Amino acid sequence: MTSPFKGRSGWQRIVNAAGYSLDGLKAAFSGEAAFRQLVVLNLILLPLAFLFSVTAVERALMVAVCLLSLIIELFNSAIEAVVDRISLEHHPLSKNAKDMGSAAQMIGLSIIALVWGIILLG
Repeated sequence: MTSPFKGRSGWQRIVNAAGYSLDGLKAAFSGEAAFRQLVVLNLILLPLAFLFSVTAVERALMVAVCLLSLIIELFNSAIEAVVDRISLEHHPLSKNAKDMGSAAQMIGLSIIALVWGIILLG
């Protein structure tokens, strides 16, 4: 059985998907302080990645881990939104889901520090 929301194909599907993606970015930026903070971090780190004298592969890694943090935060925010949509009641499974999303972001930020540290100090 397919979803009634999946009715487009070809170029129209791509156009619709791009619109949904932009809506998601707008929602994250306007509704999630953590996402805005990561955008600011990326606005600082991404230009810095091009100022350091590193190899192309090292620069690509420095950029990739920064963008990865935004992806992780989008997933974390999506998990939180779904959990809150289901119920605002305090429940151990809801707490676990939100805490695991937060843990994923903590690991993502640790990866930024680790990769940048290894490249710049190693």
